[in-house]
Formats: sequence, C-alpha cells, structure tokens
Amino acid sequence: MLDAIAKADTLLEAMGWIRSFRGKTTVIKLGGSLLEDEESLQHLLLDVIFMETVGMKPVIVHGGGSGISRAMEQAQLEPKWVQGRRVTDEATLTLVERVLAGEINRYLTEEIERLGGRAMNLNFADNSNVLFGEKLLLPDESGGEVDLGYVGHVTRVDRAVVENIAHANQVPVIPSMCIDDMGQKYNVNADTAAMAVAESLGAEKLVFLSDVNGVRRDKNDADTIIHSLTSEEARQLIADQTIDTGMIPKIEACLSTLSRGVRKVHIIDGRLRHSLLLEIYTTSGVGTEIVQNRSAVAVG
Repeated sequence: MLDAIAKADTLLEAMGWIRSFRGKTTVIKLGGSLLEDEESLQHLLLDVIFMETVGMKPVIVHGGGSGISRAMEQAQLEPKWVQGRRVTDEATLTLVERVLAGEINRYLTEEIERLGGRAMNLNFADNSNVLFGEKLLLPDESGGEVDLGYVGHVTRVDRAVVENIAHANQVPVIPSMCIDDMGQKYNVNADTAAMAVAESLGAEKLVFLSDVNGVRRDKNDADTIIHSLTSEEARQLIADQTIDTGMIPKIEACLSTLSRGVRKVHIIDGRLRHSLLLEIYTTSGVGTEIVQNRSAVAVG
C-alpha cells in the first residue's frame, strides 16, 4: 500500500508539469553512445512516447557518429577530424547518408512504433527532408578558412512540416543532415542541427542527452552537479574555469539558443533510466537546466 501511495504522489507531482507543458514543443538531441546502448535507448524512446501521450510535442534530432565510424572502418576509409568535426569527402558522405539518414533514422522511427507510439522519419529517401543549409567553412588560427568537405550548417527548417506531424500526434524524427538550393547534401553536427530546429520551432525546451549528468562544480564528481543555472551564472563558471575544455562550446551553444527564443536548455545523462521524465516532470530534476534568468526557473 505504501508503494502504491508513493506512486500516486509521484503522479500528482507530475500533474502540474504535465498541464504546464501540454501543447509545448520539446526538441531532444539524441546521439553518441546512447544510440549504441539498446536498453537505454528503449527507455528514452518510451519516455518520448509518454511525453506525446500526455500532450507534449517531442521532436527528435539525432546523430550517429559511432555507426558512421563503424561503416567507414568496414569500407576501409580513414576518418579525419578538424575542430571536432568529421571531414566528409564524397565517399564518406555516401556512408553518412546511408547510415544516418537511412538506417538509424528508420530504426528510431520503427522502434517508437514498436513500443506503442507513432513517429514519422524525415529523410532524403522519403523526400521528406526538413533541414536546409549551406556549406560550412570554419576559421583557422591564421584568419583563413578550413574546408571540411561536405559539411554544412542549417540555415532554414521547414517548420510547417515538423509542426503538422507533431500536431497529428506523431513524433518527428530528424537526421542531422541538410541540403542546399542546388541539391547538394551535407553532414551536419547534431548539436547545431538540434539548436536550429529548437530555435525555428520556438521550443519550450531543448534537451541534450549526454553521457554525463550535467554541469558539475567538479567535473570528476557526479555528486557536484548544478541543477539550475542562469545565463549569467553559466558565463561566470566559464570565466572561473569551473566549466572548461569540451563543455565550454556546448554551454556557449546553449546560451546562444536561449538568446534566440528557446526558454530552457537541459543537459541530462541519457543512460539513467527514464531521465527525460525525471527531468521534465519532477520538481528537482536529474540534470542541469539553463535559463536566461531566475523568473524562467519559477515556472517550470
């Protein structure tokens, strides 16, 4: 009986958040090691199905780095990286499209359907791509530009298509690739693709599923997680080097996204069972939420 009462209390706690977020869009960036962990992935997709069932509008944007690397190894293609991005020649682009926009995109959609939800994959093969962009050139140390091959960035999202699918009670599943006006396809960093989608949709939340539990005061101690940060507090943590190395560009990207209309950004450990539900539908959460100011924290 005590267990049953505890479950009822949890549902009552969730009810307020469910009502607050009903009809609101949450963009979920999925990638990295989570796509290789079948058990964690299934729990995450069940969370997404629950979110849609109670009236939220979840949108998945996914990468697929490990799968692409495996396909390149099988094809005896040597991977090259510049500034954390995969150099993508013509042969690599063919593999990226097959694995990322094909196999992984279809697998995620089919898994959501198998688990009882409804989803729509948005890719080139089905003529349903929604990400449009252009070639990406990165600055180098000498002030020049670095050409990464067929690597691009998103300049436009077909918002109407994504919203129509979400309003039809389906989960849009979007691979991190884009196409330009001439029909050239590009590989896109999944974090930046998710940011572009969240900004275009005016999302309530952008959730980065990671293999760490959030921003920590001591990066080596999971118990030092900071559950809530304002933009100003995050910048101070960068300045005093509490946030350092690889976490800096992610946090700076989060702050940029907040300045463009997304109300909250979350970083959570996707390996934790039901981490999405715990972060969104409980008061304390399990990861780090980043907001523009404290007034945004007060309302969920």
